[in-house]
Amino acid sequence: MSDLLVDVRDLVVDFPVGGPGAYVRAVDGVSFTMGPGHALGIVGESGSGKSTVAAALLGLHRGTGTRLGGTVRVAGTDVGGASAAELRRLRGATAAMVFQDPLSSLDPYYAVGDQIAEVYRVHAAVSRRAARARAVSVLDRVGIPDAVRRSRARPHEFSGGMRQRALIAMALVCEPRLLIADEPTTALDVTVQAQILDLLHGLRREEGLGLLLVTHDVGVAAESVDELLVMRDGHAVERGPVAEVLAGPADPYTRALLAAVPRLDAPRKPRPSRETATASAGPAGAAGGAGVASAGLSEAASGAAGGPGGAGGAGAAVGASGVAGGDGAEVPVVEALGLRREFGRGKRRVTAVGGVSLAVRAGETLGVVGESGSGKSTLGRMLVGLLEPSSGRVRHAGAEARGIPAGVQMVFQDPVSSLNPRRSVGESIADPLRAAGERDEAAIRARALALLERVGLEPGHYDRYPHEFSGGQRQRVGIARALAPRPRLIVCDEPVSALDVTTQAQVTALLAELQQELGIALVFIAHDLAVVRQVSDRVAVMRSGEIVEEGPVDEVYDRPAHPYTRQLLDAVPVLDPELAAARRHRAVGPS
Repeated sequence: MSDLLVDVRDLVVDFPVGGPGAYVRAVDGVSFTMGPGHALGIVGESGSGKSTVAAALLGLHRGTGTRLGGTVRVAGTDVGGASAAELRRLRGATAAMVFQDPLSSLDPYYAVGDQIAEVYRVHAAVSRRAARARAVSVLDRVGIPDAVRRSRARPHEFSGGMRQRALIAMALVCEPRLLIADEPTTALDVTVQAQILDLLHGLRREEGLGLLLVTHDVGVAAESVDELLVMRDGHAVERGPVAEVLAGPADPYTRALLAAVPRLDAPRKPRPSRETATASAGPAGAAGGAGVASAGLSEAASGAAGGPGGAGGAGAAVGASGVAGGDGAEVPVVEALGLRREFGRGKRRVTAVGGVSLAVRAGETLGVVGESGSGKSTLGRMLVGLLEPSSGRVRHAGAEARGIPAGVQMVFQDPVSSLNPRRSVGESIADPLRAAGERDEAAIRARALALLERVGLEPGHYDRYPHEFSGGQRQRVGIARALAPRPRLIVCDEPVSALDVTTQAQVTALLAELQQELGIALVFIAHDLAVVRQVSDRVAVMRSGEIVEEGPVDEVYDRPAHPYTRQLLDAVPVLDPELAAARRHRAVGPS
């Protein structure tokens, strides 16, 4: 067994919960091995135990009250029985970890190069100058341009992709034999994600690194690993060569997981009619994500916007079919005319959005895609009035908007930070109703309870707090809160980017169903082009603050006119390891 880089036998991990002696099992009897230079992907839904297994390889559960069973050996070191000094040698020098969120992993007060140099000095008896030179060397190795100068920058001065490269550089500084990457590309756009995956592949090829990749994105795993380990509820349900598992999954859960992966080449699902939307609703938590009957929402189904938060009068007609103009033509629910937004002053002025015009009608979904920094979120915030344009206009139902107009809501990327941790989820849903002037507390509670049911949660969840819910459930709460004032328009800013594929499918199905039932206009901002294709009627492609291409989603995806659109589409991961290898071969040459 000495030639194994990783040897895990019957790993059991129990986390303490509640009072003394109370535990919950997170990992139950997982076993696997890895040879030097091999790559293993661990995939599964949130809560399946993926990250818990990865943390056990470095002994990160020690001192937390966690109960562990089984054996974990990394490069011959028994992690469970290792002394503190042995663990220090293991971490960094033998195995290193790259975490999901580089902002929380890097110290905001220190230069990136200094942080990398400090890691090197912990494991090597070298001078500060030598450590600094080593830090610059690894930053250059991972593709940071002008590494000498950028090594003096602080984390906030780096883009998301550069911060992730800096974390990889920190992991590589001591030349480990094993790199553990825990969701390293989750928050990155497709082109930066492709760059990071190519970087990891190159490091494996050139340095002989072993790679343990933890991800909920099966497409990312397909492009990056030799073997796949599928986890569910703490158990390993399937393992095998990646091509075999993807081509012929043996376990029903693996088949369900693959079926939930949004694909560029898959036909778009037909939109349900408004009459059948409620009838087709599945049970709470099912893939349809609809929950139980929409009691108390019948008035919203006809687009009533005259209640709390509605526009009254003309707004009531928007919910179902838009507003008829003077010539009988439908007036868009929201219209942007030459929107421009600049940040900073003088030489530091940056144009985030430059001259964007678009329109969205009732019952329509406009997808907005582009790389990080392309202006997508800034545009979304201007559409709902959270940001004032530097120039240009926003019209809602034909009337020019001032401030935050009635009948618009936003669903944010991170439901944890957008929900008040000190208020129950029911009260968070009820708050927009009170803000809109509703004073009948019984009616407010009744509507909040009905909305909880409508998004697939239970009335009993009303008095629970955000930390008691999974990521997908919290996003459902965010959607329920957005629906509370009966909006005509909802702008969704990366609403599923941090969710696993099955939860992602549930949330997008829920949004599509609610849109068909209530006639809401949706703007769906995302960097995942496959998701956008499945949920959108039209798509706008943004680059450097401008829309470079716009049109019906199938037309833009199947026949992209702009080179940038083609570049984005080419960067989307594919569920075919051979195709991924061929694409990488064309991009970087033979390995």
